[in-house]
Amino acid sequence: MQGNNEPKSFYESGGPHKGILSWIFTTDHKRIGLLYLASLFIFFIVGAAFGLLMRLELIAPGKTIVTASTYNSFFTLHGVIMIFLFIIPGIPVSLGNFFLPLQIGARDVAFPRINLLSWWLYMTGGILALMSLFTGDGPPDTGWTFYAPYSIRTGTNVSLAVFAAFILGFSSILTGLNFVTTVHRLRAPGMSWFRMPLFVWSLYATAWVQVLATPILGITLLLIIIERFFGVGFFDPSKGGDPLLYQHLFWIYSHPAVYIMIVPAMGVVTEIIPVFARRTIFGYKAIAFSSIGIAAVGFFVWGHHMFTSGISDTSKAIFSLLTFLVAIPSGIKVFNWVASLYKGSIKVDTPLLFVISFVFLFCIGGLTGLINGTLATNIHIHGTHFIVAHFHYVMFGGTAFAFFAGLHYWFPKIFGRMYSEARAKFAWFFLFIGFNILYFPMFILGWQGMPRRYYDYLPMFHELNLISTIGSWILAAGLILMFINLVRSIKKGERAESNPWKGTTLEWTVPSPPPVENFEEIPVVTQGPYKYE
Repeated sequence: MQGNNEPKSFYESGGPHKGILSWIFTTDHKRIGLLYLASLFIFFIVGAAFGLLMRLELIAPGKTIVTASTYNSFFTLHGVIMIFLFIIPGIPVSLGNFFLPLQIGARDVAFPRINLLSWWLYMTGGILALMSLFTGDGPPDTGWTFYAPYSIRTGTNVSLAVFAAFILGFSSILTGLNFVTTVHRLRAPGMSWFRMPLFVWSLYATAWVQVLATPILGITLLLIIIERFFGVGFFDPSKGGDPLLYQHLFWIYSHPAVYIMIVPAMGVVTEIIPVFARRTIFGYKAIAFSSIGIAAVGFFVWGHHMFTSGISDTSKAIFSLLTFLVAIPSGIKVFNWVASLYKGSIKVDTPLLFVISFVFLFCIGGLTGLINGTLATNIHIHGTHFIVAHFHYVMFGGTAFAFFAGLHYWFPKIFGRMYSEARAKFAWFFLFIGFNILYFPMFILGWQGMPRRYYDYLPMFHELNLISTIGSWILAAGLILMFINLVRSIKKGERAESNPWKGTTLEWTVPSPPPVENFEEIPVVTQGPYKYE
């Protein structure tokens, strides 16, 4: 129980409403962060289920459990749910919403009601995406990219799925506007730009990408809907449209979206390393500026998705060069993370295990990205399972592992309880081993020529597909163990101290879980965030 002098936690004070209404009508950034967290994991479970079904179909050549058209729907919905409902919003809307105001010494975000509206829009888009499974003339089968002209001509329920993604874009834009304004206007006295935690820097860089890039996707998806309903020839070549135009518009958003996914994950990693190494972060300004650099250069590399689409040789060379350049700020971060660990007093708890896994898996994803960016090799591996492996090493091995790291790191602060460290490490082991058994064989499959998104394959690819499917079961077991441990610990875990990890950023100066308005008095900041003597 809380002492008499301690303020009520945000769980105990829900405003004028009671019960479930106190959550769905809340304007408290911490409650909204938890609403997002619960929603994210519901959608994650659905998306992961589609992924497991896909792997089960690919366990052997020929039909296994579903028809070809159903398999197409599986990978479409798996992609839409995982990209638009989990990976892109994941860290910013949940951990970011909860901790951004706490880390800068604010009582809430700049626009609390808009923050709640963002969650309502997110839920509306998510529900519509799931409804597209069961309504119309069958679930969408275009893939998560909705490539024209097939997305215009197919008779499946593409329009509803596209409209769902359109609404999710508004949620993303509003969150980005909120975060930019919050960082500019609500920092505590004394918190200059270079006294901000680096997680805040990563959210700030990401927010600008959300604000500037997402409207392009919204307009593009709207054009798909208009063309499907009214027959206007934007992208269909039979009506004078240009399908290459769709690819340009889609990837102008969707490659910066990769950095909406990964930059906040890098911010989480940068928060955890100094705490568990007991050292000041190496190269604070280099990490801060590299977040901005990734976001900025990321706007100019979309064309590397189109090396086999028919763009000019000059364009290919320029986009290839830019693809190599965008790797530089990521390399700066990896160097600084390793330098921060060097000669540190390292304590290997679960958050650090997930962080080290992130660095290892992200480096594999990043280096194979350079292979994709090389024109000669891209011709060979474009559209193969090599791309699937690369993408998942960056997105799942990167973003999701960092998400799990942040969830374990901030779990005591969010819930006021500790999880079982032994069970958490056991789950991490299954996740790490299962992930590599699942995805690494895909590099080899792709190099050997197995196309991505194919329902069937040649017998020569059977063994590696079998290994990959077994890996998916091990990975799923790790996810189940992790979720059981965390959910059980919310009620039954040991009570957490206000600062169990001995962190130095502002969120560790308030009780666990935090009070409604975060701080009794707004703190005055006199030094940087990572000071370890």
